Amino acid sequence: MKFESQLLKGVAPVVVLEVLSRGAMYGYELSQAIEQRSGDVLTLGKGTLYPLLYNLEAKKLIAGRWEQADSGRKRRYYSITGKGKDELAARKAQLKKLTACLNLVFEGSLAMA
Repeated sequence: MKFESQLLKGVAPVVVLEVLSRGAMYGYELSQAIEQRSGDVLTLGKGTLYPLLYNLEAKKLIAGRWEQADSGRKRRYYSITGKGKDELAARKAQLKKLTACLNLVFEGSLAMA
């Protein structure tokens, strides 16, 4: 099941920060890691991922650095910053609260059905 883009927009920054909290990655690698770790449910195409990375970098939540791969090609690796780790912790806490509230709503709906 794929999620609607509006729903994904709110979660995508947290997902990117979470994956980068496990280690630096370049864009395509990050995209693949998100798909794999979400069971192919979350997909961030180039048109979504790169503007998001630029935005997170502008907010100083991630930092990018250019590295040359063995193939000679330059890749931009992104890593989470201290500010990004703080933001990730805060957003994850919010999502956990939201999940708990939604569970209450949905369980209440199921009990009434």
